[in-house]
Amino acid sequence: MTNPIIQRELIGMLRTRKALAMQVCPAIVFVLLVILRWPTDARVGLSGVQAQEVFRLFGYGLLATLLLFVPVFPATTIVREKMRGTLALLLGSPMNSWSIYFGKFLGVQAFVFLPLVMSIPAAAACYAMGGISFWGDVVMLYAILGLITVQYTALGLFVSSAANSTDGALRATYGLTLLLSVISLGPYQFLQGKQWTLTVAVADWLRCVSPVPAVMEILGHGDAGSHGLIAAEGTPTRYAILALVTTAYFMIRTATRLRPTMFDRSRSQGIITDDLGKARQRVRRMVFLVDPQRRKKAIGWFANPVMVKEFRSRRFGRSHWMLRLVAGCALVSLGLTHAATAGTFDWGVETIGGIMVVLQVALVVLLTPSLAAGLISMEHENGGWTLLRMTRLSVGQILRGKLLSVAWPLVLILLATLPGYAVMMYIMPVLAQQISYVLVCLVLAAVFALLLSATVSSFFRKTAPATITAYSILVGIWGGTTLVWLGRDAPFGHRIVESALVVNPMAAALSVLEVPGFAEYDLLPANWWFVGWACAGCLVVLTVQIWRLTRPE
Repeated sequence: MTNPIIQRELIGMLRTRKALAMQVCPAIVFVLLVILRWPTDARVGLSGVQAQEVFRLFGYGLLATLLLFVPVFPATTIVREKMRGTLALLLGSPMNSWSIYFGKFLGVQAFVFLPLVMSIPAAAACYAMGGISFWGDVVMLYAILGLITVQYTALGLFVSSAANSTDGALRATYGLTLLLSVISLGPYQFLQGKQWTLTVAVADWLRCVSPVPAVMEILGHGDAGSHGLIAAEGTPTRYAILALVTTAYFMIRTATRLRPTMFDRSRSQGIITDDLGKARQRVRRMVFLVDPQRRKKAIGWFANPVMVKEFRSRRFGRSHWMLRLVAGCALVSLGLTHAATAGTFDWGVETIGGIMVVLQVALVVLLTPSLAAGLISMEHENGGWTLLRMTRLSVGQILRGKLLSVAWPLVLILLATLPGYAVMMYIMPVLAQQISYVLVCLVLAAVFALLLSATVSSFFRKTAPATITAYSILVGIWGGTTLVWLGRDAPFGHRIVESALVVNPMAAALSVLEVPGFAEYDLLPANWWFVGWACAGCLVVLTVQIWRLTRPE
């Protein structure tokens, strides 16, 4: 008998307009990439250089598309059932937990697998150009990409089964996606070439958790990032093993959660420090710098009530969580300082500075939409915007309070790598001006991400689509221009690549640091002008939209 959940999940997603756009738009983009480099005469390149260059650009673009869009649908499917109350009915049906899980998994998997199917004509055109192997290149690439869809679908369902809201599930899923695909590459970048055999071997296997090295080896870029060292082969095989292991773990953990007892959670009533005895209160004052269980004071006349409300109602916005964030930033700063000190002598300032910039921009792209994309849409979703309109607060107070509640965590993130830059300037004082330019680019990137995400939030009444849209725009702007950079000289010329990179603050920072591949592009001050005007435009649109939303209906 067929599983009814598969039909409901797949057909329900295929009926949406955004699903149609997600299938058609990538196919059009991939076909255009091939057309741009298709030979205009009747001759075929015997060397196959053109086909290899276009195929590499096609492979990286398809990888980025899957990492961006695959986790979206599985991350919301179970938690949405939980919020609607239909998951309890589903768990009480005659279907067992594995039938329910495989129904969800196969329904979502069939949908997220469609972009791969839609990209087959472009891949066939690359193969027809000659110069690439069918089994060694095309089949291997699609095998790894298909395994990516399976792994990240299982990851999304795992997070969705433990989350309590759709926006929280999206934030956690994108965070784990960044951890598995990007951050897992960090230890190997710092440890390769060292004499610590066991540690380097562990870091080598850890980087194989990410699909990026496997795809790079298939596309002929396996030595990229090896700093002249001999790169180990067999990365696709290692990734396949680790992907199957992690997928099996996610499946087992998720299926074991899908039981009627998952709703039977005992919740502690909690205690308030102010209700305890004087002796216990004195002890907690000595133990805690900021007591998380102490009753908060009233909002002062000088404080913005919207900002205070955001901090107190946000799950990780209370003062003790902010202190933990500061402590985490301090630990990251110490680690980056050590890496900057040791790595500068081994690899040079350009390499270590490029790693720091990419890491910092990745944190900004990950955290900013998760915090700012729900500033207005979440108020609509939980009914708080109606109450906010009934207050005496002006549009400026609402706008400042909302933006400042996200700006403070971003400031802490930007401060995380300042010690590393300080050590670099201490080692090479001539880099002071370059590092100051890099910091300006990073600040503009954070401000632009904040204002863009908040502007997107003002046009939605649901947090989940607002978060997805904000992530898509930011990744499309910065990741899309990076894909154009990957296709430099084939099919894109120097002027086209430079024009595309002007909108990318990360590329501007890398060009200032003279990172190989970016040093030949002059992106300043054009990037500052573009990002500055874009921030001003977003601020104007956001102000007008909030003013319109506060007017009587």
